[in-house]
Amino acid sequence: MTIHEIRMLVTVCVATAAALGCLYSIVSSLLMASFFRRPLGAPAAFPAVTVIRPLHGREHALVDNLSSFLVQDYPGPVQFLFGVHDAHDPALEAVEAIRARYPHADVTVVADTRLHGPNRKISNIVNMLAHAKHAVFVFADSDVHASPDTLRHVVATLEEPDVGLVSCLFRGQPDPGFWPRVSAAACNYHFVPSVVIGLVSKLARPCFGPMIAMRRDTLERIGGLTQFSSHLAEDHAIGEAVRAIGLRVEIPPFIVTQACVETTSRAFVHHELRASRTIRRITPQGHLGSVITYPFALALIAMLLAGAAPWSLVLLGVALLSRLHVGIQADRALGRTLHGLAVLPLCELMLFYVFIASFRSSRVVWRGHRFSVDDSGLMTARK
Repeated sequence: MTIHEIRMLVTVCVATAAALGCLYSIVSSLLMASFFRRPLGAPAAFPAVTVIRPLHGREHALVDNLSSFLVQDYPGPVQFLFGVHDAHDPALEAVEAIRARYPHADVTVVADTRLHGPNRKISNIVNMLAHAKHAVFVFADSDVHASPDTLRHVVATLEEPDVGLVSCLFRGQPDPGFWPRVSAAACNYHFVPSVVIGLVSKLARPCFGPMIAMRRDTLERIGGLTQFSSHLAEDHAIGEAVRAIGLRVEIPPFIVTQACVETTSRAFVHHELRASRTIRRITPQGHLGSVITYPFALALIAMLLAGAAPWSLVLLGVALLSRLHVGIQADRALGRTLHGLAVLPLCELMLFYVFIASFRSSRVVWRGHRFSVDDSGLMTARK
């Protein structure tokens, strides 16, 4: 084949992928609306719950995020368990503020330096579990904010037959600044639609780490959490372990909020690379196929390859409109105002760069620590 023929073939392939991506965008926007309209059940009982929150360092709105679980419309007993590796961690200032604000709350703090593996979050949680009082556990990252009815919805879902774990979808809430807005757009306009279409089509088996609920006896049946202390995608591994004992992982049609804190382009890329390389390890074929989730980036490449031919300009316009439509529908479904649409094109181009870069290496950066990840998804710390 001549160079011209190769270029034409590549152009056709990229343009076809962009067109498929436009169709994917329209379908995902329709499915989002129906997914979040599903009814939510009410709990038959209100068992005692331990809310487990690993902490590390200062975060914007940390007090508000932690406090959101102390104002739940939940009549059952709730223990709030906070853990750090360092007794002088500045995150404990937020815990003291919470204790002063809610003096009657059952608050327990665990400071334990032990590391059970390179996954410091899991090590922190393992250290806390010995202090958990109740039979229902709700694990929530420090940057998660919950609406007042969250515990009711989680417990109601956990009561359903054969449910062993409840995992919650989340939307991004940006901290002040430009790059947090880009990060929130990546979550709300790319991640959430992809998850919904994966759930509805049953092509995905997700379990999301920001918030997970399970019973104590289920955790004991899968062998505890220490076994996941070297996993990069510990949430996925926990979900698979629950499925392996014949129980379901359920994702109910409501959301919690997770803070988007990446204040620079470098931090944004590191965060998204960790997520992208995690998905690549979990489902290589699915990760490769996800190229169609970037129709605007693909259409832009097709336009450049085609020398801005009229058809390529039309394709680029359709791709942009399809992505904006997804953004509008996502904001409606997630209860947001339309603040992120302006950064959506840049966000998609950045995410496409991350997608390409995810195939180049198995190294990730997590909270300032560098790791190598093997083919089994296990991490090794790097200097």
